[in-house]
Amino acid sequence: MSRHARPTVVLVHGAFADASSFARVIPELTAAGMEVVAPAVPNRSLVDDAAYIASVVRAVEGPVILVGHSYGGAVITVAGTQDNVQALVYLAGYALEEGESLGELQGRFPDSGLADALVYTPFPVPGSDETGTDVSVAAEKFPALFAADVDPELAAVLAVSQRPLAARAFGEAAPAAAWRSKPSWGLVATYDRTINPDVERYGYERAGMTTVEVDSSHLVMLAQPKAVAELILEAVRSTAH
Repeated sequence: MSRHARPTVVLVHGAFADASSFARVIPELTAAGMEVVAPAVPNRSLVDDAAYIASVVRAVEGPVILVGHSYGGAVITVAGTQDNVQALVYLAGYALEEGESLGELQGRFPDSGLADALVYTPFPVPGSDETGTDVSVAAEKFPALFAADVDPELAAVLAVSQRPLAARAFGEAAPAAAWRSKPSWGLVATYDRTINPDVERYGYERAGMTTVEVDSSHLVMLAQPKAVAELILEAVRSTAH
């Protein structure tokens, strides 16, 4: 692979987390010579979040490998239609079909236990008298559900520094499914208690992805960073020209 053609890896975090959730994967990728961008996702709506990430992707010179964790998988499903996206990588993520919402995909399978731990908080909507609703995970339940195999001290910090997801994002239909036109890879976190692993498997199989299964909690990037980095690098190698 020529230096000019080397892609940039864009890491898209999910709900209840932020870009620091990639803190252990980024050094693995940079050590392998990759350029990395890890933007902050607004987590306000699927369509708007995807538009924002698409703008980040367009600002990158050259090809992009677009990686999404959890809700970030839904975001890259839409944003990944950008011309310079070479491949998609899903990490314990939602691979939506065009016209499908998070709620619809998740509703096909038994609940993971997350629903009973969710907290709903109103927030002001700029320019409107209406309020939105932020969804987060009860801090005391976060470590066991989200990060059971992450260092307990770190999990405790993550629990109180969540980036919530606006409730409207759960019901919005994906206007596109980039995996239909881009090669895709998927990682199933087999011990996931945030998303039922069968939700992950179903989406990946439907998309015809190259799939691996890793014994990990939902926060696989912090629990198993080498396995995550290797899957991303496999996507890089497989799409090299």
